[in-house]
Amino acid sequence: MTNIDFTDFEIAIPAFLTIVVMPFTYSISNGIGAGFLSYVLIKIVKGKVREIHPLLWVVTALFVIYFALGPIRVLFGV
Repeated sequence: MTNIDFTDFEIAIPAFLTIVVMPFTYSISNGIGAGFLSYVLIKIVKGKVREIHPLLWVVTALFVIYFALGPIRVLFGV
């Protein structure tokens, strides 16, 4: 934690969300997913899409599917 540059919000927000979401959801994967999603969303909003590695796009898409499965199952009663 001491090596995270909390003055750079592009790095600080995803790191903070990763650290905070893990204990509140009791899931490491949820924390990592929150970090990935927030990092990519911040880069998109700031217009730095070219800085996002293609593998990060794939992993982020998989986390979107992972997070969407729960509400979809509830919606359709599966």
